[in-house]
Amino acid sequence: MLFNEPPRDKVAARLRDRALYAPELLPFEVANACLKKIRVRPAESNELLAAFSTLYRLPIVLAQIDARETIELAFGNKLSLYDASYLWLARDMGAELVTLDGALEAAAKIS
Repeated sequence: MLFNEPPRDKVAARLRDRALYAPELLPFEVANACLKKIRVRPAESNELLAAFSTLYRLPIVLAQIDARETIELAFGNKLSLYDASYLWLARDMGAELVTLDGALEAAAKIS
């Protein structure tokens, strides 16, 4: 959503009027996405950095995860540790996981 990607409206509709939670690694993941975009489009770096900065104005609660349980979840679902951390948090909170990642969404439906 921050970088105006095409699925923005679809995701925004699912998040509207909801309490938002994410693992503490969220800022690093978004920063990494920003860096990748800057490498592809260096002329847009100021705009991309400005978009990244809006992350800190969003009402997202950053939560700790259980790293050991997340490793097991990642292994069992063939996910990256990073993706599994979102799945772990959703399961721990009994919350819906909103993602555009197909493998992560499939793992969330299994639980």
